[in-house]
Amino acid sequence: MLVNSVMTGGTKTARPEHETDQIRQSLQDRFDELNAEYEQALADSQALRLAEMDDAAGDDSADSGTKVAEREAASLLLQTVLDRRDQFARALESLDAGTYGYCESCREPIAVERLAIFPSATTCVACKSNRERRSF
Repeated sequence: MLVNSVMTGGTKTARPEHETDQIRQSLQDRFDELNAEYEQALADSQALRLAEMDDAAGDDSADSGTKVAEREAASLLLQTVLDRRDQFARALESLDAGTYGYCESCREPIAVERLAIFPSATTCVACKSNRERRSF
């Protein structure tokens, strides 16, 4: 269901428009959710910084360390959500370009099961495994 074309009788044909529209809506919905999550995390991070500035007087090293850890956790959350949002933006772009659902490495279709679980996947399982093995 989540690739741009289907095989019929050994030939590749364009995916029906209604299926592409369903995929686009699913990707857009997730992008919108991640965008709202990012905006909320950004607002929370800013509120945390303002609260830190208000009550920083008299902090001992433990208080300072806790605040640094909280700030780093908030920053990591922001970056993670931003990265996920960007993945879905790229998936939407590849859907518009007609390349969604194909591995960026080997150009073979990505398994429907993989895309159902990870809609922003850009590589097939084999290529992803090869990349991970090479990184060690």
